[in-house]
Amino acid sequence: MKKITLLLVLSCVGLLGYAQDAPKADTTKRWTIHGENTFLINQSSYSNWSAGGVNAFAGNLLFNYDFNYKKDKWSWDNKVILGYGLSKQQDAGWRKNDDKIVLNSLLGRQASKYWLYTFYMNFQSQFTKGYDYTTEPKTFISNFLAPAYLTFGPGFAYKRSDNFRINISPAAARIIMVNDDTLSHRGAFGVTPDHKSLFQFGASLDAYYKINLVENISLENILKLYSDYLHKPGDIYTDYTANLFMKVNKFVTVNAGLQLIYDGKTRIPNEDGSTKIALQVKQIFGAGLTYKF
Repeated sequence: MKKITLLLVLSCVGLLGYAQDAPKADTTKRWTIHGENTFLINQSSYSNWSAGGVNAFAGNLLFNYDFNYKKDKWSWDNKVILGYGLSKQQDAGWRKNDDKIVLNSLLGRQASKYWLYTFYMNFQSQFTKGYDYTTEPKTFISNFLAPAYLTFGPGFAYKRSDNFRINISPAAARIIMVNDDTLSHRGAFGVTPDHKSLFQFGASLDAYYKINLVENISLENILKLYSDYLHKPGDIYTDYTANLFMKVNKFVTVNAGLQLIYDGKTRIPNEDGSTKIALQVKQIFGAGLTYKF
């Protein structure tokens, strides 16, 4: 896992040499607001199909907004990502396939052309209950604010443009919240059993890079790393997301997403009732409608 983390960090740092200069901004405009509202659909249906197959349907809603402020040497970048999706397979019923709340805020003061002194905040959680369906019966594993992660602290950032920035905080606080009695009683997500929060203090790295690969196809990369000085600093929490956006026309897009999470404090249930620490992988693919502003 340490090798994977190192490769992700080196990849982000390596982009520094390839990032293009940002176009000159309108200095009279303080706020820049833009976003995307996307509804994705994925369906497969079979009838008398000799090769076999399972009827399936999935629908996903994704809201991705940016609210960025700039005045003199001060900047304030805010990103809101909300996602929720359901899928239905034949004889399996409806199941959640995406559920996320991500709020990211970065306040910065210019130190040089591309470097800033910063204070950042990141919040992550979900909307509804989550279950592990590989066990029988299904296992309740998550809920709204269970878990929730709040990370904040001072640091410094390299910001080439709104589409390329890396923030490093060598003194970042992180609070893991488990606001559910059943899960907190188990000691889920690393909290002490029957406690609903865990305080951590360490170092964090937050990177964002979006690039246009070819006309109408763009790739968005989001990387979050956290090392807890107080407990196993070498066991680095890693969260990497890659989103591929392919524009068909003004409103129709094809989107593909991959998210990889390694968290030494989250244990995944096995079929025999035991638990393990493992790389978490989520993939989403679909075509749908997108409205940008």
